[in-house]
Amino acid sequence: MSEGPITSGHDPRFEPVLYAHVGRPNSWTLDYYLGHGGYETARAVLTGRQPEEVVEEVKKSGLRGRGGAGFPTGVKWSFMPNDGQQHYLIANADESEPASFKDRYLMEDDPHQLIEGMIISGFAIRATKGYVYIRGEYRKAYDRLTAAIREAYDRSYLGKNLFGSGFDFDLYVHRGAGAYICGEETALMNSLEGLRANPRMKPPFPAQSGLYGKPTTINNVESLASVVHILQRGADWFAQMGTERSKGMKLFQVSGPARRPGVYELPLGTTFR
Repeated sequence: MSEGPITSGHDPRFEPVLYAHVGRPNSWTLDYYLGHGGYETARAVLTGRQPEEVVEEVKKSGLRGRGGAGFPTGVKWSFMPNDGQQHYLIANADESEPASFKDRYLMEDDPHQLIEGMIISGFAIRATKGYVYIRGEYRKAYDRLTAAIREAYDRSYLGKNLFGSGFDFDLYVHRGAGAYICGEETALMNSLEGLRANPRMKPPFPAQSGLYGKPTTINNVESLASVVHILQRGADWFAQMGTERSKGMKLFQVSGPARRPGVYELPLGTTFR
């Protein structure tokens, strides 16, 4: 694999969105992120919209899970009850599939984008606690992400009463121990609870009884990062890209005996030609 990711800058038809700042100096710092409009979308959402509105906007966008299953993200969120219980949001950053490395670069070079996506997503599903379950071998990503979380707490972008909205959100990082099965969401939750990472029987589904028996949503890192841009630019902007059934842009990984290995961000449906 190349030293760094190759983004879609080679294709004039599409400018990168998720990878817009990957590879740039100090892009992982809070000052850099704030200098490029960081956390303004979260501020606008938390102070000006209702959770149901956010869910509907993501439904309208057509965003599907970017972890492989492709389940509609907004529909998945809508399964979460409005019951006053503790709710949890988990970012699946285990990324243990062979030759998979797109989320690694997002966390290494733009961790605040993931944090902002989790704040907005947590608000939508009424989750006040979030976890990033990260692949244990991703030491650099872990260090950058934990440093970014500390920065966010220090400047009140995480914690109590975010932006004066009354919404609280705490975020934690948990390192996996290398078990491939933890990519499966219920095995991941067992691992988070300190149990053996065996998949659970369904039903109940995580939205009914997930982490510690409470309603839980698990989303991929790329999915959560996409939420920031959908809420910033609107569902129609996202839905105009891609195909009839698969909307938006996607991170594509190329590795092995290729001339230009790396990560390419392009609209879904883009051909090799």
